[in-house]
Amino acid sequence: MTRESGARPGGPPVTGHGGGVWSIKVPIPDNPLGFTLVHLLDTDGGPVLIDTGWDDPASWSTLVAGLGACGVAVEDVTGVVITHHHPDHHGLSARVREASGAWIAMHEADAAVVRRTRSTPAEHWYGYMAAKLTAAGAPAEHVAPLLRAAADGRPRKLPGLDPALPDRSITPGELLDLPGRRLRAIWTPGHTPGHVCLHLEEDHPAGLPGNGRLFSGDHLLPGITPHIGLYEDPDDDTVTDPLSDYLDSLERVGRLGPAEVLPAHQRAFAGAPARVRELLAHHEDRLTGLLALLSEPLTPWRLAERMEWNRPWADIPAGSRSIAVSEAEAHVRHLVKLGRAEAAAGSDPVTYVAV
Repeated sequence: MTRESGARPGGPPVTGHGGGVWSIKVPIPDNPLGFTLVHLLDTDGGPVLIDTGWDDPASWSTLVAGLGACGVAVEDVTGVVITHHHPDHHGLSARVREASGAWIAMHEADAAVVRRTRSTPAEHWYGYMAAKLTAAGAPAEHVAPLLRAAADGRPRKLPGLDPALPDRSITPGELLDLPGRRLRAIWTPGHTPGHVCLHLEEDHPAGLPGNGRLFSGDHLLPGITPHIGLYEDPDDDTVTDPLSDYLDSLERVGRLGPAEVLPAHQRAFAGAPARVRELLAHHEDRLTGLLALLSEPLTPWRLAERMEWNRPWADIPAGSRSIAVSEAEAHVRHLVKLGRAEAAAGSDPVTYVAV
């Protein structure tokens, strides 16, 4: 179907990984991550994409050009496998399907998020987020824009709020229906409830030792840790523990021992078990640091203000602060589950303290 190639000076940012696998750097506009690595997999039934990239004209042009550099027209794509529902992964799925008629596969837990996102009225979502942030101790000036948006019935303009509905479900533990390939779904919740890694159970084309190759999405990255926030559902008050889900998933992936990891950001890398150990140690260190901060009662907002991020709190924009508070709350929720922290009785908004 295609030829093996690497990125060419002045050409589309494409890398051939051997064995009928390529990656295309699809840009994410105005985002420090820079790009999503969309993977192209050759199968006997035609080319299949793993993720698609951000829904943006420049991103679409890059994806189409990258496919062309691999000898594939977008119209040739027969299927799209989504590691998780976030817009830098699922964003262009609708355009790919419109151009090619390709099927779209996703884990049911994330497909439920897609359905909920498409059906929830904008004012309901804004109001829900305002209430969540208020309960987390956010100041009134941070919450006010959400309340205004809810009151105005403002249309949702954020990316990913009208994502494509998948038409196939990914079943954890099973091989995907890809003729001529052995690609097994590994359920790795944490970053999202339905995140999946995809284990290519074939010998490494360069003979690297290990158990095949792993398309890791955002679950396992070589130099950064994925965001672990709360799984938000306005109509479900189930108390989830996504950090516990993530840590358990990490250990499961580490036991696979793949020869090479093909993530959705940064670069391909070997040594998955060692990277898993680094991430487990990182989160244990972070939990220990949070316990020190919780020597006094703090709301999730106040805790997030004191946590270490990739820039000072004062330089973090409002939307990213909301994400940071969600991550702080996810970590506190895990500490509560472990019996290492508790909610202070009678506090409103709720504060947490180490025990």
